[in-house]
Amino acid sequence: MRLILFFLLLLPTGLSFAQTPITDVDSPIVIYQISDDYDAIRSNLEIAITGRGMLVSGVLHISDMLNRTAEDTGLANTFYDKAESFEFCNLKLSWQMSDAHPANLSICPLTVGIYSLQDQPGEVFLSYQRPVMLGEAREVEQALIELYEGIIQEAME
Repeated sequence: MRLILFFLLLLPTGLSFAQTPITDVDSPIVIYQISDDYDAIRSNLEIAITGRGMLVSGVLHISDMLNRTAEDTGLANTFYDKAESFEFCNLKLSWQMSDAHPANLSICPLTVGIYSLQDQPGEVFLSYQRPVMLGEAREVEQALIELYEGIIQEAME
């Protein structure tokens, strides 16, 4: 017991352990949940993407769009407090996807969703679609998962 306590005292402060998804391993969408400030996680997400040398090519403001169109469509936003999707691309992985099969271009741009729910204040969710591609693409699928996972883990630090 003393050895464990001693080891814990030696751990550097600020050390964080990787979060795990709240979805099943076979789920087509991978979701993470963290208790934190939406804007802080959003900023971390953008830095995690651009810090890897990628450009955020677009941010889709999902909750704003739903709120703006609710009166005209009759489709009220009863779930999101805030919701956005970040679009970006990785040149090397895009080439590898296209090399495996030209139709894999439909995977681009890569997208990470960030949202908070009206009925869960203080909780932030990050999500991505698990890549499934045509052709001999297992290695690039795994590389994409590792990229998504690295970005999300960094955003939650």
